[in-house]
Amino acid sequence: MDRVQLLTDSLIESVKTKARTSPRLRANHNFHAGPDDNPHRFLNVLTYGTYVAPHRHKDPPKAESFIVLEGKIAFFIFDDAGNVEQRITLGPGEPARGIDLAPGLWHTLAALSPQAVCYEVKPGPWDPATDKEFAPWAPQEGDALASAYLRKLLGE
Repeated sequence: MDRVQLLTDSLIESVKTKARTSPRLRANHNFHAGPDDNPHRFLNVLTYGTYVAPHRHKDPPKAESFIVLEGKIAFFIFDDAGNVEQRITLGPGEPARGIDLAPGLWHTLAALSPQAVCYEVKPGPWDPATDKEFAPWAPQEGDALASAYLRKLLGE
């Protein structure tokens, strides 16, 4: 791994291109070396319409931080029953550009702009079996009901 990595306009544009052409409508660039590195640092690009299933990081408990560098994000925090407790718009020109989230909170995020560029930090290591607990009250990614659920969250 390089000792110094730059977050450049060129890097952002390359990740934006990957997100536009991805079936999931999002893409990331990892600054960390691998799944065992700590902390994990990502450049995430979300395209409008991508669905990130509500989830939490409870076991093991992991905090997360997001900073929106470009575009706008709707960030949702839910109670245990799936009710929206908070909807926060993040991005340049908004009252908040980022959020630091305590471990164990149900959450999701959605792009409000054609594309949104975020910088994310959370603890490693990454184990796909334990990284996220998906909400039982929301559709999973790929579910036929996911688009309607996202539109409902966004008030469309």
